Amino acid sequence: MPTTPAAPAARTSPETEVELAIGGMTCASCAARVEKKLNRMDGVEATVNYATEKAKVTYRGTDVTVADLVAAVEATGYTAKEPPPVRTDPPPGGPAREPAADDELLPLRRRLLTATLLAVPVVAMAMVPALQIEYWQWLSLTLAAPVVTYAAWPFHRAAWTNAKHGAATMDTLISVGTSAAFLWSVWALFFGTAGTPGMTHPFELTVSRGDGAGNIYLEAAAGVTAFILAGRYFEARSKRKAGAALKALLELGAKSVTVLRDGGNRQETIPTDRLAVGDRFLVRPGEKIATDGTVVEGTSAVDAALLTGESVPVEVAPGDTVTGATLNAGGRLVVEATRVGADTQLARIAKLVEDAQNGKAAAQRLADRISAVFVPVVIALALGTLGFWLGTGAGLTAAFTAAVAVLIIACPCALGLATPTALMVGTGRGAQLGILIKGPEVLESTRRADTIVLDKTGTVTTGRMTLLAVHTAPTTTETEVLRLAGALEHASEHPIARAVAAGAVERTGGPLPTPEDFANVPGLGVQGVVEGHAVLVGRTRLLAEWAMELPVALERARADAEAAGRTAIAVAWDGEARAVLEVADAVKDTSAEAVRRLRALGLTPILLTGDNRAVAESVAREVGIDEVFAEVMPEDKVDVVKRLQAEGRSVAMVGDGVNDAAALAQADLGLAMGTGTDAAIEAGDLTLVRGDLLAAADAIRLSRRTLGTIRSNLFWAFAYNVAALPLAAAGLLNPMIAGAAMAFSSVFVVGNSLRLRGFKAATG
Repeated sequence: MPTTPAAPAARTSPETEVELAIGGMTCASCAARVEKKLNRMDGVEATVNYATEKAKVTYRGTDVTVADLVAAVEATGYTAKEPPPVRTDPPPGGPAREPAADDELLPLRRRLLTATLLAVPVVAMAMVPALQIEYWQWLSLTLAAPVVTYAAWPFHRAAWTNAKHGAATMDTLISVGTSAAFLWSVWALFFGTAGTPGMTHPFELTVSRGDGAGNIYLEAAAGVTAFILAGRYFEARSKRKAGAALKALLELGAKSVTVLRDGGNRQETIPTDRLAVGDRFLVRPGEKIATDGTVVEGTSAVDAALLTGESVPVEVAPGDTVTGATLNAGGRLVVEATRVGADTQLARIAKLVEDAQNGKAAAQRLADRISAVFVPVVIALALGTLGFWLGTGAGLTAAFTAAVAVLIIACPCALGLATPTALMVGTGRGAQLGILIKGPEVLESTRRADTIVLDKTGTVTTGRMTLLAVHTAPTTTETEVLRLAGALEHASEHPIARAVAAGAVERTGGPLPTPEDFANVPGLGVQGVVEGHAVLVGRTRLLAEWAMELPVALERARADAEAAGRTAIAVAWDGEARAVLEVADAVKDTSAEAVRRLRALGLTPILLTGDNRAVAESVAREVGIDEVFAEVMPEDKVDVVKRLQAEGRSVAMVGDGVNDAAALAQADLGLAMGTGTDAAIEAGDLTLVRGDLLAAADAIRLSRRTLGTIRSNLFWAFAYNVAALPLAAAGLLNPMIAGAAMAFSSVFVVGNSLRLRGFKAATG
């Protein structure tokens, strides 16, 4: 279990853990640089997550303080502070709004709108000769200036920060390329011939040497800024959801609770976060249990599937423990609180989710990895070109023309489109198929995944109790059994009773009779009179109290059902045992086929559940899974995923419940069923809207296809630029060749991305 974050002043603990909020990171390589800086400190181990903008730091000894850690981060060019503690109880009236997140996006949204509105006419005039009116070049300058200065300011600021620390990233490439294109255009307009009224860019594809005085590249500067700002904006929106799993978890808890005062004589409704250990509170049927505690009065069935994965509701009586956020599905309970606030199981699960998110290494973005090498090479080549032409006596203008041309052709127009277009088309096609992909960093994980862990309840199975089989004695029929047993169970609130009643209505095709003298026998079943028959439905112990035993055939059916992990319900009337009903969480019709398709993708399926081993192994046999982890609590689910990762496996996880949220966050790839809880959906990387396990195979195939498209886009985006670099260095870069190369590379990237629209699901 992770240790609790210590206070900033703590210096006595031999090992202290603290979490820092990191500001100013613009890409995954920024996170890597902060992590490297922290890990260089003696006794410090740090993990920095770009997605959550947090650093989880463990330090040993007494020579390191939080102030030292903050100073180390700031020395790298970023900001650091301890984030406020996570609230472990939902505030009264629901979660508070968070304007801070909106405030962070607002400036970026403004810059994007500015860049888009101004860059479109600049690009249009440069690419369509018919639009080049007499003073078009000066209009282009007027429109492009705010784009390159105001809209592109985050790139320039990040490039300067990186330069101060000897690093180069995608921001450096954008800043250098757009600045070079803009400044050269300004020089050509004011000091060259480009500002002459009526000047046009002739449409010719010839290789010739010129002094560059008539060339402007404003469309490159404005267009690249707009494209990459769009990518950053949508990435920032995605990052905002990184902490949404915690909010969704906390919203599951009861917001208010009825506390018993004065020895139970007075009831008082208070916010849940005001509960104290030892308080006794009332839980009515259908209400959520406010916090962890012990039952002191009443009996009921508690639905704990969301937290524990146990598909069968748990019968509780005085002396039994209950967990906060579980649902009281039966009678009235009085519970004494034993754990409140951060000590509850729900709060511990929230902490597990947070730790798993912080510990998951963010995938290094391909563009940043390439830029780390590409940017220094381009800058060195530009400086080399300048020195070469100066050394040969070609003159300052020609030398600068060639050097700036190198920077301009390296400015990646298509690179701004490479990831966003493929992701847009891929995610759009996924949405049509019921697959939601959260962001580009998810795709790398789908390629590497070799093991897929499947939650049972709600994922492989339907997640609800269903009547599966009816075994009758020779003296009666299935229809008669279902009419009498279903009528009695219809009067009960118990989840298993509801399953029997629903199955009876479905199989008999008609309304059920109304029982008389209905009575609930706590922990055993129900009894009553239906159509003149004295009927018993429940455990065999209920029949034994009336001196009835199951015949041999029905006893064998009961034993076989329980051996398969199903719940067996005995039915008797008029002094004779008549039938055994089998109720269980039914396997989805598509699950077996889905497991076969996941194996075909090279994934090894594993079943992971909090349910009992007999149920788990029965389900695993039915769908064709060989490896099973059963009776696993939420904390242990995370440990199972970590253990598989420690074996060198890349783990994908499919789940739908609160009990799966931490494991989904810990896994290399989390796939959340859209029919599940908000906590699971937010903790996952991919959401399967259909709630069908077959969609998991489609999701992985589509994600791998999208990743392949992004990779090919990035290759060609750079390839066109690299191919033109020798021409630029030789001083032979004609503006139309540069424009054609950039335009063609962009068209290629968009066309390549559009091929994803043809992706077809293997379902059906």
